[in-house]
Amino acid sequence: MSARPTLPPPPPPPHIRSWPDRAALLADRAGILGYLAKRSLGAGALVIFWLLVAGAQLGWGMIGSALVSLSGGSGMFVDAVVAFLGTVGVGFLLAAAAVLVLLVRRDQRVRELMAQWGALDSDPVADRRFRLPGLSLWWLLTSFLAGAFGLWIAFAVPAGARAGEDTYAGVAYAMGAGTILWIAALIGGSRAVRHFRWALRLGAVPRAPVGPPLSSGPASAARP
Repeated sequence: MSARPTLPPPPPPPHIRSWPDRAALLADRAGILGYLAKRSLGAGALVIFWLLVAGAQLGWGMIGSALVSLSGGSGMFVDAVVAFLGTVGVGFLLAAAAVLVLLVRRDQRVRELMAQWGALDSDPVADRRFRLPGLSLWWLLTSFLAGAFGLWIAFAVPAGARAGEDTYAGVAYAMGAGTILWIAALIGGSRAVRHFRWALRLGAVPRAPVGPPLSSGPASAARP
């Protein structure tokens, strides 16, 4: 059995919904929205996201080291070091980038499910818990700091480079490292903004009819 957590299904169509009353629907809706909100903006998601960014930086750093070593001269030992660093660095960079792409796609699916489950009904008072202002602030703060530092590296280092003192490899490494940081900052910051906007819109969702119950089964049947 796979230990990989799975996302809950979308809400069932109106003609097969089996909630006995509105209270049962709101209970299932709240449980699933809380689960999805934590998957999207939780502390674990924040740590994993920046660990992947660090992995991408590690890979690019090894590639940069290979470029700097190559610009310093050639030889059997230097060529072996360059080949090793370049190969491992490309592997780290591609692996981190691939996982980041998968996480972005998964986050898009999470947002779709949150919109679908949120549209089932409206519970403005209880829905305030899904705003997660503290976690949103952490996502925005870390993204802002990383983006500002990345932009500074990507533009200030090339602008201050001097012929004869700085190498092309060093400048290329700085530009790449800065670019990785501000791209990651855009991803992280946009995630927090989209989540907060979604949470604010929950109060404006019109109440939808639960529909006639087709069975008297437990209300938790729709839970993940």
